[in-house]
Amino acid sequence: MSVPAVTASPTARERGSLRQILRFTVVVAGLLVVVPWVVPPYTAILLAYGLIMAIGALGFNLLLGYTGLLSFGHSAYFGVGAYAVALMVKYLKVGSMELHLLGAIVASVIVTGVFGVVCVRYTRIFFGILTLALSQVLWSLAFKFFWVTGGTDGLRVPTPSLLAGLVTGKGDKTDFMSHAYYYYVLVVFFACVGLMWVIVNSPFGKALQAIRDNETRAEFVGVRIWRYRWLAFLVSGVFTGIAGALWVPLNGLTTPDIMHWTFSGEIVFMTVLGGFRSFAGPIIGAVVFNYLKTYAVGYTVYWQLLLGAVLVALVLSLPTGIVGTAGRLAARWRRGG
Repeated sequence: MSVPAVTASPTARERGSLRQILRFTVVVAGLLVVVPWVVPPYTAILLAYGLIMAIGALGFNLLLGYTGLLSFGHSAYFGVGAYAVALMVKYLKVGSMELHLLGAIVASVIVTGVFGVVCVRYTRIFFGILTLALSQVLWSLAFKFFWVTGGTDGLRVPTPSLLAGLVTGKGDKTDFMSHAYYYYVLVVFFACVGLMWVIVNSPFGKALQAIRDNETRAEFVGVRIWRYRWLAFLVSGVFTGIAGALWVPLNGLTTPDIMHWTFSGEIVFMTVLGGFRSFAGPIIGAVVFNYLKTYAVGYTVYWQLLLGAVLVALVLSLPTGIVGTAGRLAARWRRGG
């Protein structure tokens, strides 16, 4: 007499999956915490750059991966965050990183909210072209109003104070950036990842995915398409603005280049490289892209050619991104085992 196979319930499988994700997250968090103590300062600073860009890519992927909208203008919101910090430093003499983040969030909400009203009425290529055009408007303003923004010379941003002045950047700047500021970025990164995880797994996130999969059916069941898209656009822009605010003290200078459409292309590429159909894809893609670009720049003056060739090879060989390909290989290994 054969005994019927017992299969795990969906709830049990979901709990098991959550436990695996939690264990993986704890391991990664532990590794990130010890990084400044086991690698050279320059490597820790590069990782901080990667984590910052991962925040921006997470925000971008809320539109691309979860709402189905491809934006070519996210450099605008990154630049808004960076310039908000730079202008606060120059004209208001603000040196607190907490106030910098607050100012960047407020500026990002205003700009993204206004741009979103225009953009989310359209989809597909029309949405992409509108976001590109609006970002170029901001780039032009930053370029032309040089008496405010510094033009191509940019605005210098000195080392900020952290935790309401309890931690300052006086002394060795490299040591400060590779330790104190790295941990500050890490905490904000974890907070953004946790918040985005809640958003995409909430009823709001499920509604966005319904809009992505079938807009007509989503509207039929009562989802207010325009409102949900606008809110997704707003949240996406704020995350990218936070990334810009964290980036500029680390870089020490902001120029109109970060608002140019080519920088938007980098954000798109980070997300696609990691895998925009997965939550962790943009994070992995941003870190990998940052290291690839850095080492390509240091290796040859023709770094654009080298980087482009490497990225094209990666995209062709990993069509579902790094995370998607890794997931398929892991599933195949489990079936084989």
